[in-house]
Amino acid sequence: MLLINYFRKNYSDFPKGNIVATESPDFILKQKNRKKLGIELTRLYPATVGEDKMQTSPLENPSEIIETSRELFERNTKWKLFVKFLFTEPNRIDPVRVLPVSAMISNRIRKTVIGKNPRSFFHHNLRENELPAGVKEILIIHHPGLGESVWEEANNLGVSENIIDDIDRIIQKKEDKLSLYRKQQLDENWLLISSDYLQAAKNYNIHNQLLRKDFHSGFDRILLFDLLRQRTFEWIK
Repeated sequence: MLLINYFRKNYSDFPKGNIVATESPDFILKQKNRKKLGIELTRLYPATVGEDKMQTSPLENPSEIIETSRELFERNTKWKLFVKFLFTEPNRIDPVRVLPVSAMISNRIRKTVIGKNPRSFFHHNLRENELPAGVKEILIIHHPGLGESVWEEANNLGVSENIIDDIDRIIQKKEDKLSLYRKQQLDENWLLISSDYLQAAKNYNIHNQLLRKDFHSGFDRILLFDLLRQRTFEWIK
């Protein structure tokens, strides 16, 4: 529910109604006019990962900073948050800086939630000018139904060699499930593909590539949502 609510807040064409979590599709939006919209949610993941994202040096592994930041933040709070870290390239932070950098991050996140209602949904982006060197951006999302905290690096699955091919592959994989969705007599079926931060291993303009592409699908609407940039690309049947 956390990601679908985050998308709903950032997508102006999202219809009003009550979202219900189901299995096939993942969500059904029930509108006042009795129309039902099915939404299948999936994540953009690369079939082939760029070599620059296959590094394993502990100096370039941000997991220690993420876990230390989380530990410091959660010592004296009951907040459960979904937090995405985007590091600068290369994401090298000297080991002696791990603790002070983590302390600065936890304090910034703590200040962000001050005054917030723990029973409400909210999101906030910390930008590079608010963060210590080496950290480009942090996305913070809270949903009252979130039982466990999730703190992780953006694009932790790797960076795609070919985003268009990866989107095509995901669409074709989800096409096989459309027959199940149609049995529920839904008025529309949407495929929502989330991406932490759209970037490619090769140097080309991703946005121009996406705007020129016409994906063919049985879904009434395909949406690609960039979580950190809060930007949506859409293809309507």
